[in-house]
Amino acid sequence: MQVEGRAEIRTLVSGVTASAALIERAEAAGADAILVHHGYFWRGEDPRLTGVKRERIARLLRAGIGLFAYHLPLDAHPEVGNNAQLAARLGVGIERWAGEDGLIALGRLSAPATLGSFAAAVTLAVGRTPQVFGDPGRPVERVGLCTGAAQGHFGQAVDLGVDVYVTGEVSEPQYHLAAESGVGFVAAGHHATEVFGVQALGAHLAARFGLVHRYIDIPNPV
Repeated sequence: MQVEGRAEIRTLVSGVTASAALIERAEAAGADAILVHHGYFWRGEDPRLTGVKRERIARLLRAGIGLFAYHLPLDAHPEVGNNAQLAARLGVGIERWAGEDGLIALGRLSAPATLGSFAAAVTLAVGRTPQVFGDPGRPVERVGLCTGAAQGHFGQAVDLGVDVYVTGEVSEPQYHLAAESGVGFVAAGHHATEVFGVQALGAHLAARFGLVHRYIDIPNPV
């Protein structure tokens, strides 16, 4: 819990990021609390409540809306997490979690695919066309997956023996690593790959506590 709100929660709104736009929409929807993946108070940031941060928190306090945020724990959760939820939509059966921080989901596709057909499945799952690097005709079976800004984990995924790696963002080095390693790289959007976890967690909480739950999407092209 990052901002305390009402003592009793009946209506829960979920969204990816606790932006001013989400707070405004949640307030209009009569939310008692907001559940997000990207909240506030990041490690190493200026702790002062000024500018944009002040306005966001002031609006929550004025409206009496609580804010709950789960970042890396929501990425890694084996059932309602971002990685697990996206993997299920792509037909990837997760076999284990790996990487230095344990956030890379490793698994296999339930049916044979090429990099091109797999990229098409990603497009359908996230609702946007991803950036894809690698030979479209290359067979892929072993998948590494880590949503959001996890392009820096690509090297670890290559070392773990995947055929294709899926994340949200891409930086300059990943193009070269994909070309030289032969491993496919799919960047499907930071926001787009992380919409499923909060929806699943919100639905779980609604069922568990008898809440009204509504997911509100604030589109983000990144």
